[in-house]
Amino acid sequence: MHDTKEVLKSMRTIDDRIVHALNTTVPTISFSGKVDATQTCKQLYESMMEAHLSRDQAIKSCIAQTSEVVGKLREERAKDSDNLAISKQLRKEQTKLKLMQSELNVEEVVNDRSLKVFNERCRIHYTPPKVK
Repeated sequence: MHDTKEVLKSMRTIDDRIVHALNTTVPTISFSGKVDATQTCKQLYESMMEAHLSRDQAIKSCIAQTSEVVGKLREERAKDSDNLAISKQLRKEQTKLKLMQSELNVEEVVNDRSLKVFNERCRIHYTPPKVK
């Protein structure tokens, strides 16, 4: 779990870089003309969406794997309810599962923040395709 948190943290720095790039390279209306804002916004949007998708898939993959482990441990505990090692491992995996699920909420906040900055900076330059 600790490793997962570190991986997510480093994956989320991509959003920080994109937000920084939006703030520094996409001109305000008064300075437009010096930079191809449409192209810049399009590239940043695509990078941002790719980052969001890869993090979402990573988190959901961890949730699926951990859920599977929790399921197996529950079955083992049902067969051997006095086994403290199984109960302890089950609690550990359930905690890990809750943490992974809360990462989805963190992800939503990070994504919303990035999209907000993107919209503030790019709405006059680039309109992203509609999400199906």
